Amino acid sequence: MQEDPKYQPGEPPVPVGLSADVVISPDTLRADRIPPGQVRTRKWPVLHATTVPQIDLAEWTLTITGLVEHPLRWSWDEFRAFPRVQVFADFHCVTRWSRLGNLWEGVLVSDLLRHAGIDPRAKFAIVGGADAGWTTNLPIEYLLSPDTLLADTHDGSPLDADHGGPVRLIVPRLYAWKSAKWVTNLHLVESDSPGYWEQLGYHSHGDPWTEERYE
Repeated sequence: MQEDPKYQPGEPPVPVGLSADVVISPDTLRADRIPPGQVRTRKWPVLHATTVPQIDLAEWTLTITGLVEHPLRWSWDEFRAFPRVQVFADFHCVTRWSRLGNLWEGVLVSDLLRHAGIDPRAKFAIVGGADAGWTTNLPIEYLLSPDTLLADTHDGSPLDADHGGPVRLIVPRLYAWKSAKWVTNLHLVESDSPGYWEQLGYHSHGDPWTEERYE
């Protein structure tokens, strides 16, 4: 097991001894960090809704569209030029495993949205990936949370394709399917609209602490 670079030996990592500028997701400060119905995994399992897309960084773009003042598009180099942030957070999959103490690095979604300018009518976001039109929906306040980021690094290593690289959304306070893989678009809307898993019966919100697994 120890040959797996993502395997966690011993007790789960805790938010102690980190650099002062690391954002600490508040759920990592709970006395019991494992939500109801979950069990800790020491590994980092791989689950996909579809197939892993082949993404050329020279062609990859991130767009922000919908109810914004300035629809924007960034290349890989432009995305990487934004101020970087690290976030220490737990990760809860709806299939009942939790990986505790992940150190993500990337760009805060709130920083990107600030550049685009949020229309006051925007209440939800539809997040799209490079995998055959897959989407997920979430209230916009989660994108503005200080521990929500578009991550390209996990525990000090570039995010691999199986886990959503080059860039995935990380929303620590919701079940992990809301942390969309292979992200290419954030589309702001006034009314909620179910994404891929939500159309198949998953909960529209997805709070792990109240077990919002299915509608």
